[in-house]
Amino acid sequence: MNATPDLFTRRHSVFVFATLCTLLWGSSYPAIKSGYALLAIAQDDVATQMLFAGYRFLLAGIFLILLAQLSGKPVFRLNLRQVGQLSILGLTQTTLQYVFFYIGLAYATGVKASILNATGTFFSVVIAHFIYHNDRLTQRKVLGCITGFAGVFVVNFHKSLVDFEFTLMGEGFIVIAAFILASASIYGKRISQSMDTLIMTAHQLTLGGFALIVLGWANGGALKAFDWQSGLLLVYLALLSSAAFALWSALLKHNPVGMITIFNFLVPIFGALLSALFLHENILEWKNLLALLLVCSGIWLVTRARG
Repeated sequence: MNATPDLFTRRHSVFVFATLCTLLWGSSYPAIKSGYALLAIAQDDVATQMLFAGYRFLLAGIFLILLAQLSGKPVFRLNLRQVGQLSILGLTQTTLQYVFFYIGLAYATGVKASILNATGTFFSVVIAHFIYHNDRLTQRKVLGCITGFAGVFVVNFHKSLVDFEFTLMGEGFIVIAAFILASASIYGKRISQSMDTLIMTAHQLTLGGFALIVLGWANGGALKAFDWQSGLLLVYLALLSSAAFALWSALLKHNPVGMITIFNFLVPIFGALLSALFLHENILEWKNLLALLLVCSGIWLVTRARG
């Protein structure tokens, strides 16, 4: 009976599972951009980008619903209040966030997007200060936020240090998506106090993904170049979302939060490295390396447990 808790509390297992989650999340950056190429989705074809995102998260939600049912959880025992809460969460955390994220990723490189999206950690810290009495900003957290945002500032500089490369629909939308995710996650934390987290995420992904599909269809979106390669990529994106969440939630359940969230610093590292590997983007520019160092240091500072 204690086999599962033991599996998720052993130090070696925690390291392997947490690293796997961040690797999966990091791989989404080159995977999405590869999907755009395989499906011939133009940079300005927002409707089809929404359709692509919608199919991914609807599938991810269905996978989690099946997992929850196989686990014997009461997946569909929801009252009207819970349905309303899940609808709000799905429309913000999945639909609204990924409208900005998928558009932003069409205009920004995978390396820059993975670094910029890490600002969500810092937004969470600042927002939590005004909501939770036991989660106030400290000197360490403020230093971490300043360090992290300095990294975001650095990555947008041109090599010459004269021009600042930042566009609203590219880098700007990635940062907006990170802010929406941080805000919605705090709302989701409140809901999770009275609802199983697996069921909560399964439904919000399903609802949010369906809304993205409707949004894409209503605006003329169409996946015309769909084939077995793009199909496999879509399934991979859906599976990585559901698998990473299932593992991450299990780790959070059986370990101190600070011990697990410290691994978040690996997401921008994996995102940048995999974008460089699969998209042939240049990660070796001094600004990218310095930005990664600053962002990861900032995340470490704001999430590490008190000594």
